[in-house]
Parts: sequence; C-alpha cells; structure tokens
Amino acid sequence: MHSVHGRGESATADPVVTPDLRELDAGLVRRMWEASPLGMLLSDASGVCLYSNAACQQITGTPPEQTNGRPWHALVHPEERAQCVARWTASQRDKAPFHSEVRLVRPDHTLVWVRLHSATVPGAGTARLCILLIEDVTERKVTEGILRTAEDALFEEKERAQVTLNSIGDAVLVTDNALNVTFLNPEAMRLTGWTNETAIGKPLGDVFPLLNGDTLNPVRPPAEQAIDEDRTVGLELGSLLVRRDGSTIEIEDSAAPIHNRDGSVGGAVIVFHDAARSEATLTRNAHLARHDALTGLANIALLTERLPKAITRARRHQNCLALLYIDMDHFKGVNDMHGHLVGDELLKSVSARMQACVRGSDTVCRRGGDEFVILLEDIESREHALRAAAKVHAALCEPHVIEGIRVDSGASIGLSLFPEDGEDATSLLKRADRHMYRAKAAKPQASAVTAGRVPASPWAALRVMTALMRRKPDTIAKSSGSSSR
Repeated sequence: MHSVHGRGESATADPVVTPDLRELDAGLVRRMWEASPLGMLLSDASGVCLYSNAACQQITGTPPEQTNGRPWHALVHPEERAQCVARWTASQRDKAPFHSEVRLVRPDHTLVWVRLHSATVPGAGTARLCILLIEDVTERKVTEGILRTAEDALFEEKERAQVTLNSIGDAVLVTDNALNVTFLNPEAMRLTGWTNETAIGKPLGDVFPLLNGDTLNPVRPPAEQAIDEDRTVGLELGSLLVRRDGSTIEIEDSAAPIHNRDGSVGGAVIVFHDAARSEATLTRNAHLARHDALTGLANIALLTERLPKAITRARRHQNCLALLYIDMDHFKGVNDMHGHLVGDELLKSVSARMQACVRGSDTVCRRGGDEFVILLEDIESREHALRAAAKVHAALCEPHVIEGIRVDSGASIGLSLFPEDGEDATSLLKRADRHMYRAKAAKPQASAVTAGRVPASPWAALRVMTALMRRKPDTIAKSSGSSSR
C-alpha cells in the first residue's frame, strides 16, 4: 500500500489508497456485478447458468431460481434459438468473441430485444466459463422499426408516384429552383426527343425550348414564371415545342411550383401534351356523345338534335319528312338461345342493313335495346315513305349468318309523316311508336329465331303494309305470317 501527498498539503492529510487488484476477493467481484447496469450472466461451457446479476434478472424477468441451473439460451425466442446457439457454440470452440441481437421471451410472454456479448474465461482446472453481457435494446429496435416502416411507406409512395407518372397520358417534366431538368416521364421523353439520362441537369431552355406559334419568337417558359410568382401558369395557345431533332409540335401545357417542407419554392412541374391529341380527343368525345357505342349509329341525343331542325327545313321548303319506328321481333329469344355476343352482332348487322337502305342525308338512330328510328327527309308523299319502309323491312327479314349461326329475324315498323301526323318532334315520335305497337299486335307471335321466313319480295311486304294502312292508317305490320297472307 502506498500513500500519495499533493503539493502544498500537510503530511497529516488522508492518504489515497490504491488497492492491489490481486487482493480483490469474491465478495467484491459479486458487488461489482450487482452494481452493473448491464445484465451479466456466468455459465459453464454448455451454457448452463451459474449466476446472474440483478440487471439480468430485470431484463429477462426471471428470478435466480428460474435462471440458475438452466441453459441461458432457453430464454431466446424459438425462431432465433437454433441459429443463436450454433453461433455461440462456434465462438466457444474457436475462443472468439460472440455478438448477437435476439428476442428473449419473458415468463409473462412479453418480448424484449437484447444485444448479447460473450467471452470465454478459464475456470478451476481445465473447466471453462462463459461471461454473457445482456444489453436491453428494445427501445432502439422499436425506433428502428418505426423508421423502417416510414422508409418503406415513403418508398412505396415514391414507387406509386413513379408508376403513375410513367403511365399517365400527359407528359411531365420537373425542374429544380434553378430551372435545371430533374425528371421526364416517358411521354415527355417522346415529345421532347430527350431521354432522362441526357436531359437531367440540363437547363430547361435546352430541353424544353418554346416558340410563339405566330411570330416564332422564343417564349418565356411557364415554369420560370410559376417559380417567380409562386402560382400555376398556363402556356399561350398555339405555342410550339422545339424537339431535340429540330422539329416542332404545337403543345398545350401548364406549370406549377413545387414547394419544400418549409413552404419555399423548390422547383416546378410542367404538364403538357400534343395539342393535336387534344383536338382529336374533343372530336372523339363529341362523336361518342351523339352515337351508339355498339353500332356506331346516331343515338337518341343526336336524333333529338336533328329532328327539330329537319322539321324547320321541311316547313320552310313545304316538304314532308317521315319517321320509321322499328322494333326487332323476338330479339330476346336470340339472346336467350345464342347468348348476348350473338345478339350484339345481330344488332350490328341490322344497323348496317338499315344504313344501306337509306340515303346519306337520312338519319338511322338506335333508340335503345332493339328499337331504332329512321328519319327520312325530303319525302314527296306517303307512298314514298312506304316504299322506303318496305325496303328496310325486306332487308331486315333476310336471314343473318353470325358466328356460323343462321338467325332469321324480323321487325315491326310504325310510320308517321310530317305534317299530317304531327308538327313537332314529340308528336311524330309518339305517333310512330304507337303505330309500331299496332303493327306488332297485328302479327302472329311466331318465333323470330327458329321459324322466321323471308317475304317473297319487297313488293310483297309493301302490299301487306299498304293493305294494313287502308285498314289502320299509318301502320306497317309485317312478319313471316303477315307476308304470306
């Protein structure tokens, strides 16, 4: 034992005693273990616990009587136990340090994440002992899990955004605050002629140069204005994009600022498309709004638009016009027997035949289901309308061959004439509809699918309809039965 005196201190000051480490007894070692904030466990070479300190008991939730005499790895979660034991055994054999992070199962079935460190120390004689340090890392693991979940969510969101940008029909170009390109989606690459790899980092003016469509003077990029004014900005109509190969296309676009987390402007996104495509879309949508999707015929909206105009023209020129209201006979039987695909093809075939029977100035309309309306303009007389109706009737009674199947079909036709049967669209449609139902009621209910017969000629059908008109004005009734009388 040595004494140490500080400078200027009296010789009577309390001496500082430095213990000889060789004189540490087992009691002191035990007290040191118990004071450690880390869990400490002493086991034999097979892993059987010989001693555990208070911190170890607190982390594992097991008192000494449940720990001592049992393998320490019995506490490891079953899913991780075999691998953990194999690695620990190998470290014992190789006299190498052991480190691992595993889950322990407490007696109350709760889980705790721990980091294990072990080292081999010599025991009495040839025996070897193992010191295992146990560190509770549950809080860190929970934090890591939260961060990993957030990173996964952010990655998935980024992937969804990427897929969306790559799949939308519009071109998308992104710049930073200095107006350097940072991203182009496939459509933007197609329209500009630049690839992502060659465009990224380039000034916007190189990749996306714009010209005034009238003067061919350069146009200020909307993205620049969007960044400067922190608002969405649209491009002037008629503007031209100069593609990488020097060709130009007319585009329509808008640019919006991109904001950083603190609200400051960090760049701009430009969304643009070929102006020709926009016009084509408008034309296509306008067509779809007025035509039947299955047959391509005019729909009721287009007929409602054309009929009043046709009446006005007929009144001004003192002409007649006629409406033919057509209902296919037993169409439901075709669907039931052959299915809706054959039924759809039959509707297309019927539509084509009706169009072939009338002039280009006339309107063939699918009203819905198996009902059609034909608007005949510039009709000279009722007989003129009857001849047209007879022609349509004969065409519809000819057999159809669909998917190798012969389908015999017919139709009931009601006719109304302007101005005799009404002077407005509503009156003419109602009169033609009523006459069609009279025609249908006047026929025998023969199956249009299995027993339909074709009239001998259009004139035979015309004679039938004329006779019916004499008996019931403005009614056209025809079927395989009526045409044979």
